[in-house]
Amino acid sequence: MAFLSPRTTSVAYHPSADQIIDLYDRNASTWNDLRGNRLTERKWVERFHALLQPSSTVLDLGCGSGQPVARYLIEAGMSMVGVDSSTHMIALCAERFPDQHWLQADMRTLSLNTQFAGILAWNSFFHLKPDDQRLMFPIFQQHAAPGALLMFTSGPSFGEALGEFQGETLYHASLDPQEYRAQLADHGFEVLDHILEDKASGGLTVWLARRLL
Repeated sequence: MAFLSPRTTSVAYHPSADQIIDLYDRNASTWNDLRGNRLTERKWVERFHALLQPSSTVLDLGCGSGQPVARYLIEAGMSMVGVDSSTHMIALCAERFPDQHWLQADMRTLSLNTQFAGILAWNSFFHLKPDDQRLMFPIFQQHAAPGALLMFTSGPSFGEALGEFQGETLYHASLDPQEYRAQLADHGFEVLDHILEDKASGGLTVWLARRLL
């Protein structure tokens, strides 16, 4: 999946950028079945867990149907607050893990007045348009306790990438790595690790950061 748009001063975003929520909501059951509980990104989720204190509470932005990532953390003793824009995804989470807290909400406007030991935006943040991604960094900061972990996936370079799901266009976008580093630093995070297109995790580009004390 190649990133298509060069850096310019004005970007005309693909129309599918505004259809992500509806696409996932209509296809929640299919996505859940296809995703299953296959944790191809196990090494990152294990590392995230290992850096947290026991029984920490994690904010999962774009939690999907609650597995495999949230399931792993719950079974490892973490508490989850999962947020997803899809009503059907959140219903699957609540049915699967009724003892956790699940919230149907748009991450772009989230304000929970609570800080968390860990924040995930795994395979969700990269569905936002670049301008919306920039606006997420104050939201990350607002919800991160001192010393909190932040882990998210992005693209490898600035631009848009168009995939396909159930015969429809699936939008992805990314800032460039230098801007991610600047945004993290400007909002009080230090980068612990950054891997471009990690072959051991399905080609994901991963950022792991920590909120400074």
